[in-house]
Amino acid sequence: MKKKENYLDKIPEINNIKWNTLDDGIIELVIENTGFYNSIAQKLFKKPRFSLIKLDKYGSFIWQQIDGKKDLFEIGKCLAGRYSDAENQLYQRLSKFFAIMEQHKYIRFINN
Repeated sequence: MKKKENYLDKIPEINNIKWNTLDDGIIELVIENTGFYNSIAQKLFKKPRFSLIKLDKYGSFIWQQIDGKKDLFEIGKCLAGRYSDAENQLYQRLSKFFAIMEQHKYIRFINN
């Protein structure tokens, strides 16, 4: 019998992207806009080669917890310990955050 996988048991790892910690502790992801259509947009419409994505205080804290060892449940406990106001629908929001990060290929989940 196969054990059903729990999403909160997944261990995230940051993909090979650049990021910075700003003076106020906010994380800023540096995303290179590559590909055919982005090249055209950069040349014709003066679109930037890099996009800077600032995470909010919760996202920044979560990002700094991603170490390839902690699973989503552990990261959620750390977040709740740091920000008591984050406890409302904590794991639903955390799951959505990681789903978006994975969809955009900013993170990946490793086998645990």
